[in-house]
Amino acid sequence: MSLNFAPPPKKDRGESIVPMINVVFLLLIFFLMTSRLAPPEPIEVAPPVATSGEEAENAPVLFYSAEGEIAFEDLRGEAAIAAMAAAADAAGPDAPAPQLRADQGAEAAAVARLLKDLAAAGLSNVSLVIAPQ
Repeated sequence: MSLNFAPPPKKDRGESIVPMINVVFLLLIFFLMTSRLAPPEPIEVAPPVATSGEEAENAPVLFYSAEGEIAFEDLRGEAAIAAMAAAADAAGPDAPAPQLRADQGAEAAAVARLLKDLAAAGLSNVSLVIAPQ
């Protein structure tokens, strides 16, 4: 009987997965840092459908529900109109026009009154948001 003092043969460990995990985490961090998280809409609105229109730009959005509720960020009613006017003024003259996202169930006369109120608040150029058909 002989004793074998040689080190045991090493097992083949294969490829390490650590570099791939590092790359995945770096990509995750990259996408989290470069993405914009949009706040939720203050009220649920289904915009009217149209066959033509332009792509919406990043601008302040005023929401108008079918029940006549006005919202801008977390404000409601007249305070929402004033805050939107202030946000549009702060954006400057070269910024895209503020947007009105009115529900398709809202009465046209009510939307016209809202546009008159917006003009009185200093917003003479407002874009109406529509859904593509």
